[in-house]
Amino acid sequence: MAVDADRDAINRVSTDIKNTCLRLLMRREHSQKELLTKLLLRGFNKEDSLPVIAELADQGWQSDSRYAESYARHRIQKGYGSLAIAYELKQNGIEAVNLDTIMLAFANSWLELLEQVYHKKYDHDTRLSRSEWAKRCRFLMQRGFPSTLMTALCQQLNIQFI
Repeated sequence: MAVDADRDAINRVSTDIKNTCLRLLMRREHSQKELLTKLLLRGFNKEDSLPVIAELADQGWQSDSRYAESYARHRIQKGYGSLAIAYELKQNGIEAVNLDTIMLAFANSWLELLEQVYHKKYDHDTRLSRSEWAKRCRFLMQRGFPSTLMTALCQQLNIQFI
């Protein structure tokens, strides 16, 4: 009798975890790390949650690669660069993703995307003071674009310093 009661309790907890995960996944993609964090915040324990998350991944309900694509696509649309996106994905448990292929849906290169972000924020002034250029570069670096792209952008826009 006691063994059956324990088994029922385990099945009930597993079902609750699975239902919670499915509700979360219906709203948007989540990484496995995100799902685990949200389950822990809801009071489920890690040992019960990990097998359920793995089962959902095996069944195709959860996919870290789908999550990474969706997340990266969203951040690129918002004007963020490869460094910021890669860092944020790593924080969410995603180590390796090819951001270049995802970016190609929005621009031909990271430089083209950088130029779009630049022109959205700034006028097309070709004569700038060094301090103004540094200010603009800081903004773009905070968006996650590497400094090598700033140099290329400066050359492409033919910016001259006064």
